[in-house]
Amino acid sequence: MEEEIINLIEKRGPLTGAEILDATGADSLILWRSCMLCQRLIVRHVGTRYLRLDRAVDGFARLSPSILREFLTFSVVGFNGDSAPLEEKAQELVSHIEKVSKAKMELAYRIASGLIGGLGSEWALKDQICFIIAGDIVFNMAHDVPRPERSTGRLVTGSDLDIVVVVSDEFPDDLMRRLDDEIYREKYSLLMTPHVKEEIDYIVKRLARVREQVCFETFKHMVACKILDEGTLLYGSEELFTAVKSMLRANGVTEKLNYMEKQARMFRQQSEQYLLLHDPKKIKDESLSLFYPAEESEEFE
Repeated sequence: MEEEIINLIEKRGPLTGAEILDATGADSLILWRSCMLCQRLIVRHVGTRYLRLDRAVDGFARLSPSILREFLTFSVVGFNGDSAPLEEKAQELVSHIEKVSKAKMELAYRIASGLIGGLGSEWALKDQICFIIAGDIVFNMAHDVPRPERSTGRLVTGSDLDIVVVVSDEFPDDLMRRLDDEIYREKYSLLMTPHVKEEIDYIVKRLARVREQVCFETFKHMVACKILDEGTLLYGSEELFTAVKSMLRANGVTEKLNYMEKQARMFRQQSEQYLLLHDPKKIKDESLSLFYPAEESEEFE
Protein backbone atom coordinates (compact mmCIF):
# COMPACT_ATOMS: atom_id res chain seq x y z
CA MET A 1 0.00 0.00 0.00
CA GLU A 2 2.80 2.46 0.88
CA GLU A 3 4.52 1.93 -2.47
CA GLU A 4 1.25 2.49 -4.32
CA ILE A 5 0.71 5.79 -2.51
CA ILE A 6 4.31 6.88 -3.09
CA ASN A 7 4.07 6.11 -6.82
CA LEU A 8 0.81 8.03 -7.03
CA ILE A 9 2.26 11.14 -5.38
CA GLU A 10 5.38 10.94 -7.54
CA LYS A 11 3.13 11.14 -10.61
CA ARG A 12 0.54 13.66 -9.40
CA GLY A 13 2.14 15.60 -6.56
CA PRO A 14 0.60 16.07 -3.07
CA LEU A 15 -3.00 14.88 -2.81
CA THR A 16 -5.86 15.03 -0.34
CA GLY A 17 -6.85 11.86 1.45
CA ALA A 18 -10.02 11.71 -0.66
CA GLU A 19 -8.03 11.96 -3.89
CA ILE A 20 -5.79 9.09 -2.80
CA LEU A 21 -8.81 7.03 -1.79
CA ASP A 22 -10.45 7.64 -5.17
CA ALA A 23 -7.29 6.66 -7.02
CA THR A 24 -6.53 3.51 -5.03
CA GLY A 25 -9.94 2.24 -3.94
CA ALA A 26 -8.25 1.12 -0.73
CA ASP A 27 -9.85 0.50 2.64
CA SER A 28 -9.98 3.93 4.32
CA LEU A 29 -8.55 2.77 7.66
CA ILE A 30 -5.65 0.95 6.02
CA LEU A 31 -5.02 3.92 3.75
CA TRP A 32 -4.93 6.35 6.68
CA ARG A 33 -2.60 4.10 8.65
CA SER A 34 -0.26 3.71 5.68
CA CYS A 35 -0.01 7.47 5.14
CA MET A 36 0.49 8.19 8.83
CA LEU A 37 3.11 5.47 9.42
CA CYS A 38 5.17 5.77 6.23
CA GLN A 39 8.39 7.66 6.96
CA ARG A 40 8.61 8.99 3.40
CA LEU A 41 5.21 10.64 3.66
CA ILE A 42 3.82 13.48 5.73
CA VAL A 43 0.14 14.20 6.39
CA ARG A 44 -0.55 17.93 6.64
CA HIS A 45 -3.83 18.79 8.39
CA VAL A 46 -5.50 22.14 7.73
CA GLY A 47 -8.21 24.00 9.60
CA THR A 48 -9.47 23.71 13.15
CA ARG A 49 -10.40 20.86 15.47
CA TYR A 50 -13.34 21.65 17.73
CA LEU A 51 -15.59 20.02 20.29
CA ARG A 52 -18.33 17.55 19.38
CA LEU A 53 -20.43 15.53 21.81
CA ASP A 54 -20.98 11.80 21.43
CA ARG A 55 -22.99 9.50 23.70
CA ALA A 56 -20.68 6.60 22.79
CA VAL A 57 -17.63 8.32 24.33
CA ASP A 58 -16.84 8.23 28.04
CA GLY A 59 -17.33 11.83 29.14
CA PHE A 60 -19.13 12.57 25.83
CA ALA A 61 -16.31 14.73 24.44
CA ARG A 62 -14.57 14.11 21.14
CA LEU A 63 -13.24 16.32 18.36
CA SER A 64 -14.60 17.25 14.99
CA PRO A 65 -13.69 16.64 12.23
CA SER A 66 -13.49 12.93 12.93
CA ILE A 67 -10.20 11.21 12.13
CA LEU A 68 -11.62 9.90 8.85
CA ARG A 69 -13.24 13.20 7.79
CA GLU A 70 -10.08 15.12 8.67
CA PHE A 71 -7.96 12.75 6.57
CA LEU A 72 -10.25 12.69 3.55
CA THR A 73 -11.33 16.33 3.40
CA PHE A 74 -8.95 18.45 5.47
CA SER A 75 -5.54 16.82 4.91
CA VAL A 76 -2.87 16.80 2.22
CA VAL A 77 -0.37 13.96 1.82
CA GLY A 78 3.06 14.64 0.30
CA PHE A 79 6.70 13.72 0.63
CA ASN A 80 8.51 14.34 3.87
CA GLY A 81 11.17 16.98 3.27
CA ASP A 82 9.54 18.42 0.15
CA SER A 83 7.55 21.19 1.77
CA ALA A 84 6.93 23.65 -1.09
CA PRO A 85 4.46 21.56 -3.15
CA LEU A 86 2.83 20.31 0.05
CA GLU A 87 2.22 23.87 1.30
CA GLU A 88 0.95 24.96 -2.10
CA LYS A 89 -1.61 22.15 -2.16
CA ALA A 90 -2.54 22.88 1.46
CA GLN A 91 -3.20 26.54 0.62
CA GLU A 92 -5.41 25.51 -2.29
CA LEU A 93 -7.38 23.34 0.10
CA VAL A 94 -7.68 26.14 2.68
CA SER A 95 -8.95 28.53 0.00
CA HIS A 96 -11.59 26.04 -1.10
CA ILE A 97 -12.78 25.43 2.47
CA GLU A 98 -13.02 29.16 3.12
CA LYS A 99 -14.98 29.63 -0.10
CA VAL A 100 -17.45 26.88 0.83
CA SER A 101 -17.83 28.23 4.37
CA LYS A 102 -18.47 31.76 3.12
CA ALA A 103 -21.06 30.60 0.58
CA LYS A 104 -22.95 28.58 3.19
CA MET A 105 -22.85 31.49 5.67
CA GLU A 106 -24.24 33.83 3.02
CA LEU A 107 -27.00 31.35 2.21
CA ALA A 108 -27.91 31.08 5.89
CA TYR A 109 -28.05 34.87 6.15
CA ARG A 110 -30.32 35.14 3.10
CA ILE A 111 -32.62 32.51 4.57
CA ALA A 112 -32.85 34.25 7.95
CA SER A 113 -33.38 37.71 6.49
CA GLY A 114 -35.94 36.37 4.03
CA LEU A 115 -37.89 34.64 6.78
CA ILE A 116 -38.02 37.79 8.85
CA GLY A 117 -38.95 39.83 5.81
CA GLY A 118 -41.83 37.43 5.26
CA LEU A 119 -43.27 38.37 8.64
CA GLY A 120 -44.00 41.82 7.25
CA SER A 121 -45.21 44.40 9.74
CA GLU A 122 -44.86 41.88 12.54
CA TRP A 123 -41.11 42.42 12.30
CA ALA A 124 -41.79 45.11 14.88
CA LEU A 125 -40.93 42.19 17.18
CA LYS A 126 -37.35 42.18 15.89
CA ASP A 127 -35.94 42.81 19.37
CA GLN A 128 -37.52 39.54 20.51
CA ILE A 129 -35.83 37.13 18.10
CA CYS A 130 -32.33 36.15 17.05
CA PHE A 131 -30.97 33.62 14.59
CA ILE A 132 -27.79 31.86 15.75
CA ILE A 133 -25.59 29.93 13.31
CA ALA A 134 -23.42 27.09 14.62
CA GLY A 135 -21.57 24.00 13.42
CA ASP A 136 -18.82 23.67 10.80
CA ILE A 137 -19.54 27.06 9.27
CA VAL A 138 -18.62 29.16 12.30
CA PHE A 139 -15.21 27.45 12.46
CA ASN A 140 -14.64 28.14 8.75
CA MET A 141 -14.62 24.36 8.29
CA ALA A 142 -17.62 23.73 6.05
CA HIS A 143 -17.19 21.15 3.29
CA ASP A 144 -19.07 20.33 0.10
CA VAL A 145 -18.59 16.56 0.00
CA PRO A 146 -21.96 14.98 -0.94
CA ARG A 147 -23.58 13.00 1.89
CA PRO A 148 -27.03 11.53 2.56
CA GLU A 149 -29.51 13.61 4.54
CA ARG A 150 -30.69 11.65 7.60
CA SER A 151 -34.48 11.63 7.14
CA THR A 152 -34.74 11.15 3.36
CA GLY A 153 -31.40 9.68 2.30
CA ARG A 154 -31.17 12.30 -0.46
CA LEU A 155 -27.66 13.55 -1.19
CA VAL A 156 -26.94 17.03 0.11
CA THR A 157 -23.94 19.30 -0.45
CA GLY A 158 -21.68 18.68 2.51
CA SER A 159 -22.01 20.52 5.81
CA ASP A 160 -25.51 21.41 6.92
CA LEU A 161 -26.69 24.78 8.18
CA ASP A 162 -27.17 24.51 11.96
CA ILE A 163 -29.53 27.33 12.95
CA VAL A 164 -30.95 27.98 16.40
CA VAL A 165 -33.73 30.56 16.62
CA VAL A 166 -34.20 32.00 20.10
CA VAL A 167 -37.26 34.13 20.84
CA SER A 168 -38.19 36.04 23.96
CA ASP A 169 -40.58 34.60 26.51
CA GLU A 170 -43.17 37.16 25.41
CA PHE A 171 -42.99 36.24 21.72
CA PRO A 172 -46.52 35.35 20.48
CA ASP A 173 -47.25 31.61 20.29
CA ASP A 174 -48.98 31.84 16.91
CA LEU A 175 -46.07 33.74 15.38
CA MET A 176 -43.61 31.25 16.81
CA ARG A 177 -45.52 28.38 15.17
CA ARG A 178 -45.70 30.30 11.92
CA LEU A 179 -41.96 30.92 11.99
CA ASP A 180 -41.29 27.23 12.61
CA ASP A 181 -43.53 26.30 9.68
CA GLU A 182 -41.79 28.78 7.39
CA ILE A 183 -38.35 27.44 8.27
CA TYR A 184 -39.53 23.89 7.67
CA ARG A 185 -40.82 24.87 4.23
CA GLU A 186 -37.48 26.51 3.48
CA LYS A 187 -35.70 23.37 4.67
CA TYR A 188 -37.77 21.20 2.34
CA SER A 189 -37.30 23.57 -0.59
CA LEU A 190 -33.51 23.64 -0.23
CA LEU A 191 -33.35 19.88 0.11
CA MET A 192 -35.47 19.22 -2.98
CA THR A 193 -34.00 21.87 -5.30
CA PRO A 194 -31.54 19.99 -7.53
CA HIS A 195 -28.98 22.78 -7.99
CA VAL A 196 -28.96 23.65 -4.26
CA LYS A 197 -29.30 20.43 -2.21
CA GLU A 198 -28.46 22.10 1.10
CA GLU A 199 -29.69 20.88 4.48
CA ILE A 200 -30.95 23.05 7.32
CA ASP A 201 -30.96 21.65 10.84
CA TYR A 202 -32.90 24.06 13.02
CA ILE A 203 -34.85 24.57 16.19
CA VAL A 204 -37.03 27.45 17.42
CA LYS A 205 -37.15 27.89 21.19
CA ARG A 206 -37.93 30.45 23.87
CA LEU A 207 -35.37 32.04 26.15
CA ALA A 208 -37.01 30.10 28.99
CA ARG A 209 -35.88 26.88 27.32
CA VAL A 210 -32.31 28.18 27.25
CA ARG A 211 -32.57 28.86 30.99
CA GLU A 212 -33.44 25.20 31.52
CA GLN A 213 -30.65 23.95 29.28
CA VAL A 214 -27.86 25.94 30.91
CA CYS A 215 -28.36 23.77 33.98
CA PHE A 216 -26.22 21.34 31.95
CA GLU A 217 -27.80 18.33 33.66
CA THR A 218 -28.47 15.97 30.75
CA PHE A 219 -26.73 15.01 27.53
CA LYS A 220 -29.36 16.90 25.53
CA HIS A 221 -28.71 19.99 27.67
CA MET A 222 -24.99 19.66 26.98
CA VAL A 223 -25.51 19.42 23.22
CA ALA A 224 -27.82 22.44 23.21
CA CYS A 225 -25.37 24.49 25.29
CA LYS A 226 -22.38 23.53 23.17
CA ILE A 227 -24.22 24.66 20.03
CA LEU A 228 -25.16 27.97 21.64
CA ASP A 229 -21.65 28.46 22.99
CA GLU A 230 -20.00 28.04 19.59
CA GLY A 231 -22.74 29.91 17.76
CA THR A 232 -22.49 33.40 16.31
CA LEU A 233 -25.27 35.89 15.63
CA LEU A 234 -26.63 35.44 12.14
CA TYR A 235 -29.57 37.84 12.20
CA GLY A 236 -31.84 39.59 14.67
CA SER A 237 -31.48 40.99 18.16
CA GLU A 238 -27.96 41.52 19.46
CA GLU A 239 -29.43 42.09 22.92
CA LEU A 240 -31.14 38.69 22.97
CA PHE A 241 -28.02 37.01 21.60
CA THR A 242 -25.92 38.66 24.33
CA ALA A 243 -28.41 37.45 26.95
CA VAL A 244 -27.96 33.86 25.74
CA LYS A 245 -24.17 34.12 25.90
CA SER A 246 -24.38 35.70 29.36
CA MET A 247 -26.47 32.78 30.64
CA LEU A 248 -23.83 30.34 29.46
CA ARG A 249 -21.05 32.22 31.25
CA ALA A 250 -23.04 32.90 34.42
CA ASN A 251 -23.87 29.21 34.84
CA GLY A 252 -20.29 28.07 34.25
CA VAL A 253 -21.23 26.36 31.00
CA THR A 254 -18.47 27.94 28.92
CA GLU A 255 -15.89 26.85 31.47
CA LYS A 256 -17.28 23.31 31.50
CA LEU A 257 -17.20 23.13 27.71
CA ASN A 258 -13.61 24.37 27.64
CA TYR A 259 -12.68 21.55 30.01
CA MET A 260 -14.53 19.05 27.83
CA GLU A 261 -12.62 20.26 24.79
CA LYS A 262 -9.32 19.64 26.58
CA GLN A 263 -10.52 16.13 27.39
CA ALA A 264 -11.53 15.67 23.76
CA ARG A 265 -8.05 16.58 22.58
CA MET A 266 -6.51 13.98 24.86
CA PHE A 267 -9.06 11.43 23.68
CA ARG A 268 -8.12 12.21 20.06
CA GLN A 269 -4.44 11.57 20.74
CA GLN A 270 -5.23 8.28 22.45
CA SER A 271 -7.59 7.25 19.65
CA GLU A 272 -5.04 7.94 16.95
CA GLN A 273 -2.37 5.96 18.77
CA TYR A 274 -4.76 3.04 19.23
CA LEU A 275 -5.82 3.06 15.58
CA LEU A 276 -2.21 3.21 14.40
CA LEU A 277 -0.80 0.49 16.62
CA HIS A 278 -3.50 -2.17 17.00
CA ASP A 279 -4.56 -4.93 14.64
CA PRO A 280 -6.87 -3.51 11.91
CA LYS A 281 -9.19 -6.53 12.10
CA LYS A 282 -9.71 -5.99 15.81
CA ILE A 283 -10.32 -2.29 15.21
CA LYS A 284 -12.94 -3.03 12.55
CA ASP A 285 -14.68 -5.49 14.85
CA GLU A 286 -14.63 -3.34 17.98
CA SER A 287 -13.43 0.25 17.58
CA LEU A 288 -14.38 1.84 14.27
CA SER A 289 -16.39 4.45 16.18
CA LEU A 290 -13.01 6.02 16.96
CA PHE A 291 -12.43 6.55 13.24
CA TYR A 292 -15.79 7.36 11.69
CA PRO A 293 -17.69 10.61 12.23
CA ALA A 294 -20.27 10.98 14.96
CA GLU A 295 -23.64 12.64 14.46
CA GLU A 296 -24.70 15.44 16.76
CA SER A 297 -28.33 15.92 15.93
CA GLU A 298 -30.26 15.66 19.20
CA GLU A 299 -30.79 19.39 19.55
CA PHE A 300 -32.58 19.51 16.21
CA GLU A 301 -34.83 16.47 16.61
